[in-house]
Amino acid sequence: MPIKVQSNLPAKKILEDENIFIMDETRALHQDIRPLQIAILNLMPIKEDTEVQLLRSLSNTPLQVDITFLTTGTYVGKHTPKSHLDQFYLTFEDVKNRKFDGLIITGAPVELMRFEEVTYWDELTQIMEWSKTHITSTLHICWGAQAGLYYHYGIDKITLDKKMFGIFEHRVLDRKVPFVRGFDDIFYAPHSRYTTVSKEEILKHKELQILAESDEAGVFIVLAQDGKQVFVMGHPEYDRISLDKEYKRDIAKGIDIALPKNYYPDDMPENKPNLVWRAHANAMYTNWLNYYVYQVTPYEL
Repeated sequence: MPIKVQSNLPAKKILEDENIFIMDETRALHQDIRPLQIAILNLMPIKEDTEVQLLRSLSNTPLQVDITFLTTGTYVGKHTPKSHLDQFYLTFEDVKNRKFDGLIITGAPVELMRFEEVTYWDELTQIMEWSKTHITSTLHICWGAQAGLYYHYGIDKITLDKKMFGIFEHRVLDRKVPFVRGFDDIFYAPHSRYTTVSKEEILKHKELQILAESDEAGVFIVLAQDGKQVFVMGHPEYDRISLDKEYKRDIAKGIDIALPKNYYPDDMPENKPNLVWRAHANAMYTNWLNYYVYQVTPYEL
């Protein structure tokens, strides 16, 4: 897919080296087409890594997509240079009067805090409320999914006894729903989180449909309002070494962390992890863009 980004975004060069077609602003101006307007609220600490992961995941459709990166105005993280944020990111105040075809709300490393204790919670609730009227479909990922279920449906997160960490097997529950079109009956996805949500609480809401789940990792994909809201509990966008970097970072900090499950061959951290979730991750993002954004969004936003 021709993804339109700023010409000097560092992620652009990384993806071009992977032979992924990234279109800069100059070339996009010469195409007579209305691109999809997708905003990404990036709440992850190392924003450059998440940029690459999400742009890679969105790169498998012929649709032209114009990406707008958003960050919180009420909190500025310490892991991404301010110069990068100033050059490539906007805040909610900059876009609150605009409409977008799609919005992605990422995870964030704040899951052990109560939602209301998160510094930017009030700002995030403003954005989630705004998404009801200004976004065709919103895709919530990991902590972003838990935050969305809590804000929109009052479903609180539950703290786990230990971190859900690794690659887990999932099964599709309803193959007729376009969001999981092309999925195998059994598929894999990464998880890295200390909290979960209750399946029983989700089932109390008739407007919520569970599309995929795992015996070990729990509910994975939840669909609401015919796809206007989608909640994905893991990190399907993660690349091969994302969990490896997290594991070795925590070990270096002296954190007592178990090996990520089903990740390193022979459970040996020196072995290169097998990439077994990319195809389904690509299918998921492609289905979201096609069936829940492109097919239903108005031509004139």
